Amino acid sequence: MVFCSVFSDCKLAFKQTRTWKRAQVLAEGLLGCVGRNTVTGMISATGQQFKDWSAAYRLFQGDRMDTEKLLSIIRKNVADAVSANEQEIYAHMDDTLLRKSGKKVAGAKWMRDPLGPPFQTNLVWGQRFIQLSLSLCPRMGMVQATSVPVDLHHCPSALRPKKNSPKEEHDLFRETQKKTKLSIIGSQRISALRKGLDCDGHSEKSLVMSVDGSYTNETVLKKLDRNVILIGRIRKDCKLHEAPDNAQIKAKGRKLVYGKELPTPEEIRQSDKYEWQDIKAWAAGKVHTFQVKTLEPVRWRKSGPMNLRLVVIRPVGYRLTKKSKMLYRDPAYLICTSTELSLEKLLQAYLWRWGIEVNFRDQKTLLGCGQAQVRKEIPCSKVPQFITAVYSMLLVSASKAKITELPRPKWYIKKSSQRTTTQDLINQFKAISWTDSVRINFSDFVAMEQKQQSAKNNPIHSLSNLFYARN
Repeated sequence: MVFCSVFSDCKLAFKQTRTWKRAQVLAEGLLGCVGRNTVTGMISATGQQFKDWSAAYRLFQGDRMDTEKLLSIIRKNVADAVSANEQEIYAHMDDTLLRKSGKKVAGAKWMRDPLGPPFQTNLVWGQRFIQLSLSLCPRMGMVQATSVPVDLHHCPSALRPKKNSPKEEHDLFRETQKKTKLSIIGSQRISALRKGLDCDGHSEKSLVMSVDGSYTNETVLKKLDRNVILIGRIRKDCKLHEAPDNAQIKAKGRKLVYGKELPTPEEIRQSDKYEWQDIKAWAAGKVHTFQVKTLEPVRWRKSGPMNLRLVVIRPVGYRLTKKSKMLYRDPAYLICTSTELSLEKLLQAYLWRWGIEVNFRDQKTLLGCGQAQVRKEIPCSKVPQFITAVYSMLLVSASKAKITELPRPKWYIKKSSQRTTTQDLINQFKAISWTDSVRINFSDFVAMEQKQQSAKNNPIHSLSNLFYARN
């Protein structure tokens, strides 16, 4: 099985061979579990519920398993899979919230619910993490790419002291609060990813990082490492400036950094002075033609003396039904820290950023990231990292193997352009592992399922119940 071979490459992340074998068993239990993906669920899915379970919990304590090194090995595999002809490696960064119920879970606090309605701010109890994913694609272009998580970092907030606490504790809280801001930690994770790629032998390739508006700020832009290109969203009313020309540069005094003030991105979108360009890119299962406006070089006070590129994207129209009226979403306003990156690559790189949202959905709903009932600081960080690493291994092994999918349900119409979903990969893993264990001929099961079209004659419903189980 390709998944086992990929997991065998991660032996260096474990202190002992028996620890690596125990982690492999838990990984197989994670993918084969049909209930809640807790640590006990992984143990029960592998038939070890009648043995001592304390060893499985100790795996996530101390230095028995180095989860950061585990993710770094996956990062190297993904980066090596990028074509040698490509000069860029595409990455995405975003933060997520893992909901918890225990009030004594390390790092958990009340936070704003991102899924709440826009007219009401709701609060949920949970932990926050920052994740970085790399785009796994054979070549850059109008193709579909798979986002593979390569870094997951726990970002607990500083604990606020009581009102009657000494002044020293309040001063320490304010200093800690500054260091635990998501933008500061995000900048550190980008720097760590760049250094990791350099160690993997990809120092000559540029790292193109796509982020949302919460990371397009002064903290991140002014601390970018060498050979890192940032693509992020900005407000439609932000103030931009031209780059100063030679006539504006003073012979004496302070050098001029910002030139004449430009119209806002929204005014540029509405103006007829700037022409629309047609750019083709892959999104939502097919190639779309996007209309964009671009302006370069521009400067922004949040980025300092750095030449930027402004890109205004007109939203693509869509219809809910064939007879409904044309609907539009909001336009997008992007800046890029490189004026040499082509417009086609810039647009495609940012559209690939949707892959990290798919990662969050799969990690939480299909693999149960955040369901483990652990409370201490180290397990609260290592268990989600281990689940994320197993999810990444599943995606990497699927890219290396030839997938023979289970027969599709009759109501499921899969287009040739659609990707193989994570649930399909999990069901395929269950079918391979379970048919080997119970000695069932998988090809006979597939042929029999295709022949059994009548609801009156279905003698192997138990196998379908296992193979098509949905978490």
